[in-house]
Order: sequence, then structure tokens, then C-alpha cells
Amino acid sequence: MKEVNKNMTIGELLNVAPETAPILMEVGMHCLGCPGAQAETLEEAAMVHGLDGDLLVEKINAFLAANA
Repeated sequence: MKEVNKNMTIGELLNVAPETAPILMEVGMHCLGCPGAQAETLEEAAMVHGLDGDLLVEKINAFLAANA
């Protein structure tokens, strides 16, 4: 899998790496199936939830690398 970036939508991320859903839930992104969330980028979602998008992407990429 290619590296996740903050311009990737939540929908794209969940399509290619559904195992990342618990990470998103853990940081407060509970509406993963909502139509709006599917089109929202990780950066936009992070901003809405008061998170640093870069740190979220780093956490996701570290998880994926450790579980490859």
C-alpha cells in the first residue's frame, strides 16, 4: 500500500486500509460511514476535530508500517 497522506479522503483510506478505522474512532472520528466523512480529507477531518493532521497521518502510517 502507498503511504497515507493528509489529502486522502477518509473514504479512500478506509477502502485501502479498513484496519485503520479504530485509529480514527480513537481520536474522535466516530461518523466514518457518514456521506460527508467519506468525501472529507484526513486534514479536513483532523481540523474539524481539533487535531493536527500531520500527526494523525504519522500515526496511521506508523500503524500500517508496523502491521505490514
